[in-house]
Amino acid sequence: MQPQPESVHEPEGHAAAGAEGAHHRGDETPRYMKVRDDDLEPHAGLRYIARLFKLLAILLLLLLIAEAVLGLIQQGQAAIPTLLVEATRLIVFAGLLWGAADMALMLIESNHDLRATRILVGRLNGHIEDLERAVREGSTRAAPVTGRDRPHA
Repeated sequence: MQPQPESVHEPEGHAAAGAEGAHHRGDETPRYMKVRDDDLEPHAGLRYIARLFKLLAILLLLLLIAEAVLGLIQQGQAAIPTLLVEATRLIVFAGLLWGAADMALMLIESNHDLRATRILVGRLNGHIEDLERAVREGSTRAAPVTGRDRPHA
């Protein structure tokens, strides 16, 4: 099995920059500005699990209501102590399922932040490599700094 070549996307607005963004490489987007498909891939599996956990939590609460109604109809007030214990168990378990779903969604969001950081650090590394190459070649003209690349003073 041969490894699949990674396909890449150009960031929004950069392809339209034309010659400004492709200063000394022609029309080719610099390698540090490319984003791999893996970095854009959504986390469908984790979202599915989060929805499943929330659905199960809702079903447990519906089961609790049905159990309480049936217990009160069949046994009357004698069922109240048993129903309280069962209600406590089901509510706690439903809360744990709901919390696990929220944790899965939080993992997705934190992973997006981590990927964005990795992309930005890669781009910064590419800029530094270009600047180092320009200094080694004795060029006084480094890569142009656009408005978005300028540090805030």
